[in-house]
Amino acid sequence: MSRILIRGGRLLDPASGHDAVGDLAIAGGRIVGLGAPPDGFAADRVIGAEGCWVLPGLIDLAARLREPGATHKADIASEARAAAAAGITTLVLPPDTEPVLDTPSVAELVHRRAAAAGGARVVPLAALTLGLAGEQLAPMAALADAGCPAVADGGRPVADTLVLRRALEYAATYELPALLTPWDPWLAAGGGLHEGPVAMRLGLPGVSVAAETAGLGRQLAVATALGLRVHFGRLSTAAGAAMLRNAHRDGAPVTGDVAIHQLFLTENDAVGYDSRFHVQPPLRSVGDRDALRRAVADGTLGIICSDHQPHERDAKDGPFTGTEPGLSGIDTLLALVLRLVEEEAIGLLPALAAVTAHPAALLGLDTGRLATGAPADVCIVDPQSPWWCRAESLGSRGRHNGFLGWEFSARNTHTLVNGELVHGDAESG
Repeated sequence: MSRILIRGGRLLDPASGHDAVGDLAIAGGRIVGLGAPPDGFAADRVIGAEGCWVLPGLIDLAARLREPGATHKADIASEARAAAAAGITTLVLPPDTEPVLDTPSVAELVHRRAAAAGGARVVPLAALTLGLAGEQLAPMAALADAGCPAVADGGRPVADTLVLRRALEYAATYELPALLTPWDPWLAAGGGLHEGPVAMRLGLPGVSVAAETAGLGRQLAVATALGLRVHFGRLSTAAGAAMLRNAHRDGAPVTGDVAIHQLFLTENDAVGYDSRFHVQPPLRSVGDRDALRRAVADGTLGIICSDHQPHERDAKDGPFTGTEPGLSGIDTLLALVLRLVEEEAIGLLPALAAVTAHPAALLGLDTGRLATGAPADVCIVDPQSPWWCRAESLGSRGRHNGFLGWEFSARNTHTLVNGELVHGDAESG
């Protein structure tokens, strides 16, 4: 492995609060010097980072890659390379693949394809139940041994609450965090947009706030009664965030995340029936969006993810609710997190923690930080490099990004994974 010196950048580490200009030295795939290289360090490559920010590589807690099972939409190689170009060094893959990620062989396939891709790492999550059918528990110990650091329902909540309890207890015996989807599929059936005046005006079936709070309430009741470590993914409502905040106040060891598009887009973005804005959970009201921002700022929602869901063009053609839900998000995750900082919704280090240190802590990863001895998963960002988000400039095979036409002020220039340059020009600087 190369010895690399990143010279003269602003080193930002949200895990420790470190914020100072200096050098970052890398050898053997790990960080060996923070601020200055160790004595005798001789670099094979030097990357000039003067005027740039040097950050831990982003960890995206929810990114569908469509492989195995739906490679006509995207695949691990395409999305891992796109993520690396966007400053993401770890993609966390939910288990709703085809076949479902409920056997070690599927996990091993994902690891092999990711290693061959040469882009971002891919960390698979194990299914909570076999086939995500909500009936029999998955072989969690074997899946953990195969490199799955957590279990998840993959967006298919376990309907039988007793099975859910047993699954959470089983996961806890292996100290595996459980990632759940706070969603009642029966209350949400057929809907595509927040239940409110916009959906009514457009003639679209709405999804009530209760579709989230009913699901969250049932899962919270089980988790808090047993004192289990549970994480709730992709909250979308003010009411859901308030429920999680109250659970924190009661001392429950539960956490939550939000998709980045929910912090910018609302039901009003769908007035043109643009299917890019057909997502699940649906885009909510302005009040919900503002409450979610406050929940990120006060730490109730400690993690921000892309909820990346690439689709082929045909999947997004047709009447709004007839299209497949989900938008493409990995290309703009970092840019939007920095936009939150520009809009003073949250400070720079807390914002970066939501996409680095916090997801690392949830999954027990040793990445997500700039520290001597840590794996060298690093990105370099030029904060004064404006760019326009256009379909032709996206790295993902999914072109239905929700922010096409937006201008962003910062651009990722280099990405290193495990000390290897996977994006950018090593000879620059």
